[in-house]
Amino acid sequence: MSDTVGRAVLSIDVELFDQTPAYRSASGTTDQQGIGLNGLEWFRETLAERDASTTCFVVASLVDRYPDHIEALADAGFEIGSHTTSHELLSDLDADRRREELQTSRDRLESLTGRSVTGFRAPAFDITDDHFDLLAETGYGYDSSIVASRAIPGWYGGEYELESPAPATAVDPDAPAGLAELPASVMPGLRLPLTGTWLRFFGPRYTALGMRLLARRGIAPVLYVHPWELVGLPRVEGVPSRVYYHTGEWMRDAVSYILDQPFDFVTARSVLDDAVPGWAPATRGAGRRED
Repeated sequence: MSDTVGRAVLSIDVELFDQTPAYRSASGTTDQQGIGLNGLEWFRETLAERDASTTCFVVASLVDRYPDHIEALADAGFEIGSHTTSHELLSDLDADRRREELQTSRDRLESLTGRSVTGFRAPAFDITDDHFDLLAETGYGYDSSIVASRAIPGWYGGEYELESPAPATAVDPDAPAGLAELPASVMPGLRLPLTGTWLRFFGPRYTALGMRLLARRGIAPVLYVHPWELVGLPRVEGVPSRVYYHTGEWMRDAVSYILDQPFDFVTARSVLDDAVPGWAPATRGAGRRED
């Protein structure tokens, strides 16, 4: 895109509706399968039409269920990162299970795509005190699980202040050297997230305003969405009404509006390469491609 004001990351947390905590904790169920795959396909086609790229943080159990859909993301040139193996909250697991979630997801994604997986995002931005140590042990190079949001009751926030890419030691002084952090963006001043549920609550103009304000500060906006938000969702007993608010066609229009803003939409890794040139990519595996 010409006449851009900067670069931005519109990342995709690749999880399906049945993998969300809201669905797993609900009293009801649905017999529909693959809820969100159509949204993932829409994303792939829409980004291709705009000659844009992205980073997909993938729940690796989808490699077993829908390998062709995940492989298509890599074939489109998108960066593939990990969103754990099962999409369970890391703080609900012991250290061995957390390590397994990180290691197994990276192994499965690399085996399928033939590309090195260097980035990680925790489900619900939920991390533990040993998070950066585990990332280093399992071969990752960067994390994107920090949100400098104000505290939101029943949600997250109030813990971090980092708003731009930095070495992970900016979050945890004891983090292993070489690890980097790419925080998800918040609205300057208001300090509420720019995307996820907040995009659906406040609308795309809210997000676009935040992007411009960040660009003026020299910060590349880092946004996130989910493929299940882009499709019609079945009503399931016990799933909160906020999960259904402005999903489907409304959300597709909102994402299109964001992608039409004067930004170059790129991968998370490319932003880190410029902002934190000393970050350490994951250990390379034999035969894996670097893009």
